[in-house]
Amino acid sequence: MFDNVLHQSATSLLSDDIARKSLPGSILFSGPASSGKLTCALELARVLSCTGEERGAWTCTCPSCLKHKALVSQSVLLVGPSNRTLELQAAKDTLLSQFANDGKHLEASRYLYVRAVRKLTMRFNPVLWQGESKLAKFAPLVQSIDDCLELIEPGKALPSADDLDKLLADIEKNAIKLESDMLYRSLPVAQIRAASMWAHLSSTSGKKVLIIESADLMESSAKNALLKILEEPPEDCQFILTTAHRSSLLPTILSRVRTYSFFEREDAFQKEVIERVFHYKPFAGESYPVSIDSFLQAYLPVPPNDVKAQASRYFKTIAEGHVPDIYALSSACNSFSPRELFRIFLTGIIDAQKSLSKTPQGSECSAKLLEEIDATRNSVFVFNQTPISALEELARNIMQINFVSGGVLKEAL
Repeated sequence: MFDNVLHQSATSLLSDDIARKSLPGSILFSGPASSGKLTCALELARVLSCTGEERGAWTCTCPSCLKHKALVSQSVLLVGPSNRTLELQAAKDTLLSQFANDGKHLEASRYLYVRAVRKLTMRFNPVLWQGESKLAKFAPLVQSIDDCLELIEPGKALPSADDLDKLLADIEKNAIKLESDMLYRSLPVAQIRAASMWAHLSSTSGKKVLIIESADLMESSAKNALLKILEEPPEDCQFILTTAHRSSLLPTILSRVRTYSFFEREDAFQKEVIERVFHYKPFAGESYPVSIDSFLQAYLPVPPNDVKAQASRYFKTIAEGHVPDIYALSSACNSFSPRELFRIFLTGIIDAQKSLSKTPQGSECSAKLLEEIDATRNSVFVFNQTPISALEELARNIMQINFVSGGVLKEAL
């Protein structure tokens, strides 16, 4: 049980609660990015639906487990914004490498790839999008992806190398378009209501599971709609919320869920995850990724260090009393597409101002800066403000803080 969620104590707690039949109907997985929260949520959904003799074993071949492992079970609904294409690209490289070298992990790499794709396409279940104009736009993309995936499903003979390359390229192109152009950056209230209706429908295939990823990325109306579901949850539906920012959830929501904490793994454990999941080995002379995040971020169109350098330049320009050229830095950061680049940029600003904490006045200024940076994060990821306008507003606010603080930002330079 939970064999593919490595080095997280939450899995032992979940296993114990399942064995004692004390798992509450609404739970929250809280922890940093790349700590295995979504993988664990999907695995819990499989375990709860398993009808095999060895309940919960990854090797189980009962019909329910086979559907869950391929992420095609109709008893799971996945909603919420997420950055999936980096994992998809890493999984593609794993599959192609195993195929080219006739690797012993070829079948596992197929599961890895298919699941990476469906972690994205599951969010485009028509149940969630009825009546929305985007449905007609993304349906052909999802259908094209599904048609391609059918040709590389585990257990089937793979096409030739050239045909496989083309299939995976087509999937990647459509997946990037889905994520960048179609997927909401914050979960709208309409999808919460649609998910609620689905959760209250009677099930003919056992317990249903509703997974809400990045549950902190909602506007107030969506959070209130979620609270209403959690106040009167249907008995035959398991609710799993995930978040990297637990404090951003309403206290009333937190009071209605049991939290299972996920932690940043030690470096050695992160290396093990990269090796076991992606079967990665660095080329000669290549340094090993220091974390799962850094491994996945290698697939970004702009290196993270370059993005952080732009963030440092942005902060330095403001600290020196000048207005930064935000259009130029946005262009240097690929217009912050994918949005992961914007997260990295904000992290770069946080890093640039850390030395302020050396003095009392600087510490006070730093606290105000961090509040503004957090507000900027929410304005983009929750309220869909453009990164350029958000950074323009942030620059004005930082300048005001610097003025009121007597130009203390120069201490950080």
